[in-house]
Amino acid sequence: MATAISTLPERQLKPLVSAYLAGARARRLRTVGIILITIVLLFLSANAADIRPATFFAKIGNFGNYILRITPHITIENFFGDIRDWYWDFRKWTVLLLQTLLIAYLGTLLGFLGAFCLCFIASANLTQHSAARFVARRFLEFCRTVPDIVFALIFVIAFGLGPMAGVLALAIHTMGALGKLFAEVIENIDMKPVDGIRATGGNWLEIVRFAALPQVLPGFASYALLRFEINVRGAGVMGFVGAGGIGQEFLVAIRSFYYSDVSAILVMIAITVIAIDMLTERLRHRLVSVEKLQ
Repeated sequence: MATAISTLPERQLKPLVSAYLAGARARRLRTVGIILITIVLLFLSANAADIRPATFFAKIGNFGNYILRITPHITIENFFGDIRDWYWDFRKWTVLLLQTLLIAYLGTLLGFLGAFCLCFIASANLTQHSAARFVARRFLEFCRTVPDIVFALIFVIAFGLGPMAGVLALAIHTMGALGKLFAEVIENIDMKPVDGIRATGGNWLEIVRFAALPQVLPGFASYALLRFEINVRGAGVMGFVGAGGIGQEFLVAIRSFYYSDVSAILVMIAITVIAIDMLTERLRHRLVSVEKLQ
C-alpha cells in the first residue's frame, strides 16, 4: 500500500538544503584540491628523479624488440627438439638454481635464529631493561636498513666470490626484518600467562619458554615462510654482484647477448619462484588457521 511522504515546510527545508549543498561543495573542492596536489607532487617528483615521459614513449619500442629477440623459436613440427635446443645447458642451470634455493634457505634459517635470539630482548612487554631493549632494536634496524645487495657487495670484497657472501647478506637482512616482526608479535600476546609465571617467582627465561613461546610460534613460522619467499627472489639477484646462484649466469647471458639463454633462465626462475610462493602461501594459511583455533 502506497504511503504519502510528508515534506517539511519551506522555511525549514530551505536552510537544510543550503547546508547540504554547502557541505557537498566543500567535499568536491577538497577532492579537487587533493587531486591537484597529487598531480603537482607527481610532476615535481618525476622532474627531480629525471623521469622523462617523452623518452619512455620514444624508446618503448626497444623493450618490445628485446622481448621478441629473447623469445625462442619453437615450431610444432619440431617441438621437443626446439625445447631441447632452447634448454641446451639445462643441467648446469638446474644446479645453479638449486644453489640459489639453498642460499635463500640458509640465509632465512640463519636470519631466523638471529631474530629469534634478539626479538624477546627487543619486545617492550618482556624486557624491562630499557638500555638492552634500545640496543637490540637499533641493531635490528641497522640490519634491515642496509639493502641486502649492499651487504653482498661488502662480503664479496671480504670473502671473495661465491655463495657464502649471498648467504651472509640474506641472513643479516632477514635477521633485521624478522626481528622487528617477531618483537611486534610478542608485544601483542596475552599477558595473563606472563603475570602468572611472574607471580610464582619464575625468571625471565621461564617466562619466555612457558608464557610467550606457545603463543608466538605459529606467527613466527608464518613470517619465516614469508621471508623465505622474499629471499628466494633476493637470492636470484645476488649473483649480479658475484654472490653465487643462477643470477651470475643470468647476468652473463644478458651481457653476452645470448638472447635465448636469457629467456630460458628467466622462465626457470619464474616457475621456481611461483612454485615456492604457492607452497609457502598454503603453509602460511594453514599456520594462521591453527593460530586462530588456539
